[in-house]
Amino acid sequence: MRIWRKDGFLNTLSGRFFLLTVAFVLLAEVMIFVPSMARFRADFLLVRLKEAQIASLAQLAAPDMVSPALEAELLKNAEVFNVVLRRDQIRQLVLSSPIPSPIVATYDLRMAGPWTLIRDAALAFVQPESDVIRVIGYPVQDGGILIEVTLLSGPLKVAMIDYGLRILSLSVLISAVTALLLFTAVQRLMVQPINRVVRHMQAYAQAPEDARRVIDPTATVVELRVAEEALRAMQTQLTGALRQKERLAQLGSAVAKIAHDLRNILTTAQLFADRIESSADPAVARAAPKLVNSISRAVNLCEATLAFGKAEEAPPRLTRFALLPFLEDLVDGEGLTTAGRVTCLIQTSPGLMIRADSEQLYRILGNLIRNARQAIDQTGQDGTITLGCGETDTDWWISVADTGPGLPPKAREHLFAAFQGGTRAGGTGLGLAIAAELVRGHGGRLDLMRSDAGGTDFVIRLPKTPGAAEAIG
Repeated sequence: MRIWRKDGFLNTLSGRFFLLTVAFVLLAEVMIFVPSMARFRADFLLVRLKEAQIASLAQLAAPDMVSPALEAELLKNAEVFNVVLRRDQIRQLVLSSPIPSPIVATYDLRMAGPWTLIRDAALAFVQPESDVIRVIGYPVQDGGILIEVTLLSGPLKVAMIDYGLRILSLSVLISAVTALLLFTAVQRLMVQPINRVVRHMQAYAQAPEDARRVIDPTATVVELRVAEEALRAMQTQLTGALRQKERLAQLGSAVAKIAHDLRNILTTAQLFADRIESSADPAVARAAPKLVNSISRAVNLCEATLAFGKAEEAPPRLTRFALLPFLEDLVDGEGLTTAGRVTCLIQTSPGLMIRADSEQLYRILGNLIRNARQAIDQTGQDGTITLGCGETDTDWWISVADTGPGLPPKAREHLFAAFQGGTRAGGTGLGLAIAAELVRGHGGRLDLMRSDAGGTDFVIRLPKTPGAAEAIG
């Protein structure tokens, strides 16, 4: 793999797992090896004691028949220099021969615990082979109270080294086989599935808009399966988002062209609306300013759409204005002042002043009111939209509440997402997305306070604290 060539085998998951496996198996073997060596040493010395006891039986059975030559042969076969037995509280030197050097250490096997045996076994490796040691133990078959022998440490050391080498060789072989088996198992169960996920990620990164490159979870290991499913969910969402952005880009290009031509048409309509203002008909004269204002807003909206298509959305131009006349004009523009199925109530104090971009606030509230009206229309019954306003020490708030059927679950899940948070069948969700974006541009927030069978209530909060938006205005 490329990872191996770049960073080396030991920096891969497989390499590190292989080394850890070898290290842990060797550690386990060491933990077995040390007690095994202690046990081997104790067994070796017990065998010497047993053979010495057997050799001493000939002397005890017929003391006059054992010649010095036979005694030397018995001691040689037992690999000891002398044998002492304690029987009936009497300490008796049964067999003896010259000791080549003084005794340097005495080891009592009768009461030796595990740690004592391990310590003595470790010292045996560094003890000179010419040292003479004394060993004390219990005789077998109730042959006395204790038996004591002297012997060279050399044969014990040689036997321990030979046994240790055989144990180490076997340990290395077991470690290698175990590490190889575990390495193979990890390769099949973990590394290969991880590499498969990596390959899918690399292939997906080359063409994230291609839905065919989304991973299909196949791992049998639970953790890897969860990771693959999470990756699939992320890739699916990303592919959908990219497709949506592509459609938005195409839509934005089309809207920009439409807005450009529509602006020219509305400009012409605005010229004719200016002439209507001079009409002698009182009804026409009263309606003319509203018509002019509506056309002006449409022209401004077209210009804003063109600016948005160039990613040059203008920041809000904050001014102070009375909220009640503004809301009355908004309700009048939405056609809610005349008798109809949907009525609109304004609940605010006459003197409440607010600081905001009036054009953008008109668009925000217009979108919310139209959504509320459409929700009530779906019920086929009469309904009411209530505009409530107020202020606190930190912000102004405007609520838009309706008596409609409430938002569907999908709309609540993607409330302010374009093309996902539509509140009605066939809706695009652009109204709420635009409203939320414009409110954020003021440094405020748009919240859904309530949505149930009794209706829906949105609240706009605009901060009083001077911020970046106000500094621009």
